[in-house]
Amino acid sequence: MISNQVSELIKKITNSTHIVSREVLQTLWSGYGEICRITLSGGDINSIVLKHISLPSERKHLRGWNSEFAHNRKVKSYDVEMNWYENWSNICDEDCRVAKCYLANKIENERFIIMEDLDSSGYSHRFSALDFKGVKPCLRWLANFHANFMDVKPKNLWPMGTYWHLATRPDEYAQMQDGKLKQAAKQIDVMLNECTYQTIVHGDAKVANFCFSENCQQVVAVDFQYVGGGCGMKDVAYLLGSCLDEKQCEIWQDELLDYYFENLKKALDQSGKNIDWQALEKEWRFMYAVAWTDFYRFVLGWMPTHKKINRYTQTLANSVLSQF
Repeated sequence: MISNQVSELIKKITNSTHIVSREVLQTLWSGYGEICRITLSGGDINSIVLKHISLPSERKHLRGWNSEFAHNRKVKSYDVEMNWYENWSNICDEDCRVAKCYLANKIENERFIIMEDLDSSGYSHRFSALDFKGVKPCLRWLANFHANFMDVKPKNLWPMGTYWHLATRPDEYAQMQDGKLKQAAKQIDVMLNECTYQTIVHGDAKVANFCFSENCQQVVAVDFQYVGGGCGMKDVAYLLGSCLDEKQCEIWQDELLDYYFENLKKALDQSGKNIDWQALEKEWRFMYAVAWTDFYRFVLGWMPTHKKINRYTQTLANSVLSQF
């Protein structure tokens, strides 16, 4: 339930007189709150989406990752997301559209983000898997997002974005069986963190975090808990792994990467940023396999039976590990 204080804030910022209903859309990971749709009356806005973070008194995790370190990472992720919506989201244009934020605030141990209801704005479709055509709007969104923030410092975001990078996952790293990937993990992390061309990455760019328009040609991204600095290939690799199976990745990899880079170049040209395009493309095409291998490292420690551990993943990892 939301407090009377939050309810009054919602009515105030939307110029509404009544809260008509509250529909829970999903609970947050490990019992840290919920996302709900609030229907309103008497004002200009008929509905909003509320992300309500309430820190649990008892920590639960489906796979037992309940350490103090993991708890602090989650808490920081919500503070980062609030800062994102307050201070960064308005920099995104229609080519990398995000939900409008009406208010992000914290009251004692509760945090809340009051946002545009994307369903009512025409972005009501969600998918768990995509075909070749379907993945393109997400890649186009990422290309424009990465171009928009190329060489921008992630002030008050994660210094290094994504939820799985090595510094944020010592417990999972410790659980990995010894082998070439575990031995090379720190070098792989350095390669990504110190590559020449850096942008701001979404950090959790799975297909479930994209809302599609009625014709499925435009998307809006949500869930910015792990937004921060990094190589754009982290987002691209994670997106493709979230919505394509291993056979589709093998068949479509080159065409989809070509599509991403075409859109990245177009967006960078329009931005007027002075970027050595050939150098960027060469570096990031190489970093695609590195980024995929880095995520593979996380999964091996987190859930070694995961379906993403497949032939395609292992082929990319072997190509990277052969260089060490």
